[in-house]
Formats: sequence, structure tokens, C-alpha cells
Amino acid sequence: MFDMDLPWWEFVVRGLAVYMLLLVMVRLSGHRTVGQFTPFDLLVVMLLSEAVSNSLVGGDTSLIGGLVAAATLVAVNSLVALASSRSAKFEKLVDGDAVLIGRDGEFFDKVVRRCRLSETDLEEALREHDCPREEMKRAFLEADGQISILRKPQ
Repeated sequence: MFDMDLPWWEFVVRGLAVYMLLLVMVRLSGHRTVGQFTPFDLLVVMLLSEAVSNSLVGGDTSLIGGLVAAATLVAVNSLVALASSRSAKFEKLVDGDAVLIGRDGEFFDKVVRRCRLSETDLEEALREHDCPREEMKRAFLEADGQISILRKPQ
């Protein structure tokens, strides 16, 4: 239970490697994936965690090994959050930027498709902002996956 099969530092290196690779994969998957989970997305996240679990502990089933790996993930996440709060460049790298997806009542089809948004998503955002399409000045897909709508001045 307390005897580790691997040295403690290997859990730290494994945790760092898995965290960084998963961060890159999540960033590459796009804004929408991060912001709004469908049941399918949730299933993928759960399976992803199962898929990388052996990468974190390398077959070690000791309590201490699991705790070292968990502590490494929490520490790295805290460091990324701290660095993001202090550096706009790093925040942009980790979180991304808002994407302009529409202007003056028209959505940009190529951009909308690239962002993997459906017509239903766009119509829902307009309803949430109580903004008819013809009154839309600009629409953005935010870094967190939400759609922001700015109205034309009245």
C-alpha cells in the first residue's frame, strides 16, 4: 500500500507530461469543446481520464504514488492559473481569444463551420441575448465557448 514501485520523481515527470499534452489536446479541440459539454463530450472526458491513468502512475498501485501524481496535477494547474493571471501572453496561449463569428446581422459561414457551431447554437445565442438577427452588431465565440452578441445602438 505504501511501497512505491517507481521513484517519487517519476510520478512528477509523468504528471507534468500528461498535463501538458492534455492541455495541448484540449486547446486544439476548439472553443466549443471547452465551453459546453454534451453527454458525448462528457463521456470522452471520462474515457480520456481513464486512458491516461496508467501514464500517470506507470502501473504503480501504491497509495503514495497516486497521491504524488494527484499533487503534481494540482500543483501544475495552480502554476498555470498563476502564470495566466500574471501574463496576458501566457493567458492567451492557454485560454485562447474570442473569435468574431458575425457582424451586422450576418454570421460568417466559414468561421462558424471552423468553430463547429450549428445554426441552432447561433439562434439560441440570439434568443438568450433577446436580440433579433437584424439588430445584431457583432457576435463572438468567447474563449470559454459562450457566444456573446452585441446589439446595434438604438
